[in-house]
Amino acid sequence: MNPRIARILDWIERAGNKLPDPAVLFLLALVITWIVSALLAPVSFSAIDPRSGEPVVIRNLLAGQDFVGFLAQMVQVFVAFPPLGVVLVAMLGIGVAEHSGFINAALRSLLSFTKRSLLTPMVITVGIISHTAVDAGYVLVVPLGGVIFYAAGRHPLAGIAAAFAGVSGGFSANFVPSSVDPMLAGITQAGVQVLDSELLINPLNNYFFTAISSLLIIALGWFITDKVVEPRLRNTELDGDLSELPKMEPLEPPERRALRWALASMGLMILALVLTSLPADSVWRNAEGKLAGSGSPLMGSIVPLIFLLFVVPGIVFGYASGKFKSHRDVVHGMTKAMSDMGYYMVMAFFAAQFIYAFGQSNLGPLIAIEGANFIRAMGMPAQVTLVGIVIVTGVVNLLVGSASAKWALLAPILVPMLMSLGISPDLTQAAYRVGDSTTNIITPLMPYFPLIVVFCQRYVTKAGIGTLVAMMLPYSVVFLVAWTVFLLIYWALGIPLGFQATYTY
Repeated sequence: MNPRIARILDWIERAGNKLPDPAVLFLLALVITWIVSALLAPVSFSAIDPRSGEPVVIRNLLAGQDFVGFLAQMVQVFVAFPPLGVVLVAMLGIGVAEHSGFINAALRSLLSFTKRSLLTPMVITVGIISHTAVDAGYVLVVPLGGVIFYAAGRHPLAGIAAAFAGVSGGFSANFVPSSVDPMLAGITQAGVQVLDSELLINPLNNYFFTAISSLLIIALGWFITDKVVEPRLRNTELDGDLSELPKMEPLEPPERRALRWALASMGLMILALVLTSLPADSVWRNAEGKLAGSGSPLMGSIVPLIFLLFVVPGIVFGYASGKFKSHRDVVHGMTKAMSDMGYYMVMAFFAAQFIYAFGQSNLGPLIAIEGANFIRAMGMPAQVTLVGIVIVTGVVNLLVGSASAKWALLAPILVPMLMSLGISPDLTQAAYRVGDSTTNIITPLMPYFPLIVVFCQRYVTKAGIGTLVAMMLPYSVVFLVAWTVFLLIYWALGIPLGFQATYTY
């Protein structure tokens, strides 16, 4: 690694880790949001919220009724915090699988025929594919990335970084269509209606671009992990509790037999899921008959399915290997998993309160709309405008994490604006997706960011926000620049963006 870059990253890590504990940081951000909302509430803004057609009004969160309402909602906001249930339910099943030794044995078996040099692209690829299962990658693939690298004798934080880059940094790259595609296309369609009521947007209008982008993200992530991130981590000492993590030892005959039984049980469950999903009237389909569409029971059941796909094989492995003697061992595995989540739940409480307050204040929409209006006022050439959309989206993404919420704000402004310049809604959406993905991995305001910090602390107890930001910044910068250039080249070559997609309007 270039010594100058190494020094910059080291400085970022030190500065970031000198910040208060993440829980306190979210509390401070909440207080700042309260103060800023009170200061800006009397100001009249010209920015028009496209969702209501009215000027954006900043809400004074310190006003009596709003502050009391915040206190009244505090418990519900924490309980309803989207990542919380996802993480805890999934970790119950993963805890049993881990305590029984199933994950340990499965990884040792996997590593026995996977080349050490190919672990990085494998982890990133799995992370990218995990987008199909909504947020499963954060609670499943990211921690396993660390475990896989550690078992192979590599630095576990590099494995976490590679997995996080695939799951979140490459969020808009995927070989397999996911629920994100129709969701964003539907919002784009609403933006189109401002100028053209007859133009229809295909839900897979960016599919070819996102599929080919997967190869770019895998290649870039592979290089950054092996040549930049892991070499920098060589001097980072592991001081966490590593006693239960897998080591590269051959499987004993009882473990091999138990693994076969456990994998067979998992295979039967997957087969049952596939067979029950195939019929046109399957209970897993939504009202339109789609498995991956909005409101699909299958998509809504992803986390419970992860729980079952780990807890059942974990129990089978535990009893078959002799590790489990009674149901108390199963409960102990769940209990241990929950005890490890204590710190995360503390952070999640404060993160939930801040994210809720920030959303209620209307500060996020104001920033997004003013950014889009700035691009419009610049009147730049089409290619430069497209780059501007990527950059503004990436900056707004540091504060407003939800892909759909951001696009609901930006699409009614950006889509018709670029249509008037002759740029198709399909291309505008593709530019948005690049910006929306690349800065996910460096913002502490991303709901799953505190969880990734907890995963890092399993190996390096002093790891903090600075550690994770410094680790992920090379991915973020390279992904942002290279993916933007890739989009421009893709456009210049005229390669189809997706089904029924165009470049011009």
